[in-house]
Amino acid sequence: MSLGSVKIKKLLKNSICAVLLSMSFGLSAWSASVAVNVNSASAEQIAETLKGIGIKKARRIVEFRKSIGPITSTDQLMEVKGIGEKTVARNEGLIEF
Repeated sequence: MSLGSVKIKKLLKNSICAVLLSMSFGLSAWSASVAVNVNSASAEQIAETLKGIGIKKARRIVEFRKSIGPITSTDQLMEVKGIGEKTVARNEGLIEF
């Protein structure tokens, strides 16, 4: 292989990596900006969307809404074990009722 071929191959490899990296950042930024309705979303959807909410807390939210009916406010959401003011503040704009 000539030196020119090696440079072109390296340039293509770097370009492809840059494009893929840009796409992954773009997708994660997009998904983080989409709100989730805590009354209709699955535990998996809640965990994927809300910051600081893993699958265990998300399941608690789903169980809570099943037991009391639709959640109508952040105050009510904070009644779920593990969901406090900091978690709600961190997810401002991402929580819908």
